[in-house]
Amino acid sequence: MDSSRETTPRVVVGVDGSVPSQQALRWAADHAQLTGAVVEAVCAWDTPSEIGWAGPATEAGFDLERARLRFAEGIRAVFGDVQPAEVHEMLVQGDPSEVLVKASEGAELLVVGNRGRGGFARAMLGSVSQRCAQHARCPVVVVRAEAAQAH
Repeated sequence: MDSSRETTPRVVVGVDGSVPSQQALRWAADHAQLTGAVVEAVCAWDTPSEIGWAGPATEAGFDLERARLRFAEGIRAVFGDVQPAEVHEMLVQGDPSEVLVKASEGAELLVVGNRGRGGFARAMLGSVSQRCAQHARCPVVVVRAEAAQAH
């Protein structure tokens, strides 16, 4: 394992291409710049058939390619064509909350965006940000859209 990676603080951020995740990435990059940390931008993806959705079979690799494109667009929306060297991309197959909780091991912070669903939907579905806040192995920052826009 790279020894510099062990000593440099890590800020893990969930990126799914949505506006809230872009705001979380921006917040994480700003925080990392202030603290000398590196950012691990993590995008989790799943094949619908693997998580129990019924639907037509898709071409092998279609979901991965779609996730890769969505991830790249989310990164580009925040940084343009010049991505900071301290931002590392990780595209991982799996449930987003499980992937982010695992990535939080040894991190200084886990940063996620909040899509702002109502309380009933959150209670029924369980949001990624809520599950991360409950199970992460480090402190969690949930970036709310209103707070991100205030900067």
